[in-house]
Amino acid sequence: MTSVFIIDDSALMRQIMSEVIAHERTLNVSGTAPDPIIAERKMKLNWPDVILLDVEMPKMDGLTFLKKIMQERPTPVIICSALAQEKTTTAIEALACGAVDVIAKPTQGLGEFLHSDSVSQIIDAIKAATKAKVRQLKYLDEGTFRELHTAEEVLPAHKTAQPPESAGKVIAVGASTGGTEAIARLLQLLPVHSPPIVIVQHMPGKFTAAFAQRLNDITPHTVTEGQTAARIRPGHVYIAPGGQHMLVKRQGSDYYLEIRDGPLVSRHKPSVDVLFRSVAQSVGNHAIGVILTGMGNDGASGLLEMKQKGAVTFAESEASCVVFGMPKEAIARGAADKIYALSNLPYQIQKALG
Repeated sequence: MTSVFIIDDSALMRQIMSEVIAHERTLNVSGTAPDPIIAERKMKLNWPDVILLDVEMPKMDGLTFLKKIMQERPTPVIICSALAQEKTTTAIEALACGAVDVIAKPTQGLGEFLHSDSVSQIIDAIKAATKAKVRQLKYLDEGTFRELHTAEEVLPAHKTAQPPESAGKVIAVGASTGGTEAIARLLQLLPVHSPPIVIVQHMPGKFTAAFAQRLNDITPHTVTEGQTAARIRPGHVYIAPGGQHMLVKRQGSDYYLEIRDGPLVSRHKPSVDVLFRSVAQSVGNHAIGVILTGMGNDGASGLLEMKQKGAVTFAESEASCVVFGMPKEAIARGAADKIYALSNLPYQIQKALG
């Protein structure tokens, strides 16, 4: 049974989250605390498998405590905070500091909340966190799902001619849990003159704009949130907006983005499968596909489609993944041509570009 420790200065919130976890037989609350100081003292007696952590608290704020945990005793941490909605930069900072997920704090009363869809999202986040492989990271020193859908429903299969020789290359990247920092490291090591890079990182709406801005600040590339009809250009990186699918379309020798709504695909929107399928159809053997750390199987089918169209495909190895889920599934399906640790991927991608 997975033990969860709840840290929140609100007694009501500790009660609500305890009730949510109590309804799931595979989870139990090992303890609660109103601030990190008390929490650390309690947790030392029986260290939990997962920590549910608020941001704004007395004595020590959640992000400071998160960094302390990740430096001293790496543990899967989920940030549960109202700031997840109000200040998206806080959510991005939390992910950068080692949190495996960020969820919005409940705003309803206990009775109403326990009957809302948010309960399954919290339980899913905790279950995913139990499979996250967290460890000391050097950069710190400086179950209920909806009906499953496939990419076919968003982008039906159709026969397309290979892009003309004058068409440029496109790099497509997909990631989930642990992906925010994996993507940052990948982009920091890829040269600014790289082909256009299109990325799906599983992330709620409102977070992706802040994520794009952070990448724009810390990498040499120009990073923006994707927009419909935007022509994609070398040296630029495009992040799929949270809550919408992002596709690549071709007109002549140019590539454009299309942002569209639709069902959850492989349990996600944006979906890596949708992006990869569009790249397979529009870019074909001019593409490079990269699947990074993440929970689940999103991207495995799409990466296989890319490979079948002649694209070069990469998967991050288990050695460097926070969660070896998405890459593992892609490898199992034969979708990955090459498998490398994150630190080696930028060099191998450059080699593939020729």
